[in-house]
Amino acid sequence: MATLLRPALTLLIAFSLVTGLAYPLLTTGIASLVFPQQAAGSLIERDGKTVGSLLIGQGFSNPKYFWSRPSATSPMPYNPLASGGSNQGPLNPALMDAVKGRIEALRAADPGNTATVPADLVYSSASGLDPHISIAAALYQAGRISRVRNLPIEKVQQLISEYSEGTILGVLGEPRVNVLALNLALDAAH
Repeated sequence: MATLLRPALTLLIAFSLVTGLAYPLLTTGIASLVFPQQAAGSLIERDGKTVGSLLIGQGFSNPKYFWSRPSATSPMPYNPLASGGSNQGPLNPALMDAVKGRIEALRAADPGNTATVPADLVYSSASGLDPHISIAAALYQAGRISRVRNLPIEKVQQLISEYSEGTILGVLGEPRVNVLALNLALDAAH
């Protein structure tokens, strides 16, 4: 029995050190050298304070800002420790009530806007932490922001265009805009 137990324990300790310590340290070290901003969480600082991350969505409810995609995380929205969707199907009355409430909030914030509300402003993403909205969702909100901030609509549309990101590798995903980056640009422009 001892002849079987000793090599098994030796391999367990060796593989634990390699896969549990050496490999994570090596990959973290390489990532920190090659992609220092991303390895640190893509955090954004203003005046010495961290205001958010380009990788994790956060809620904005003030009409002078672009609103993010709704979050389904609990117990609070945009909770990175509880990433996940709502798991509510299309026939679930709770989902329909939530969507109606979100549409009403968007309409109340911009009563003159009669355009169709983009889906990503009323449905949460699979992670509940999506930091991006579609270009259509940003353009839908441009009029409200222009009016509230007293900025020309062309300036708001120009910022949307400047902060738009294309598809990944030219084919994956949809064009989008990072809400935090766009809102910080709005503050800087105002």
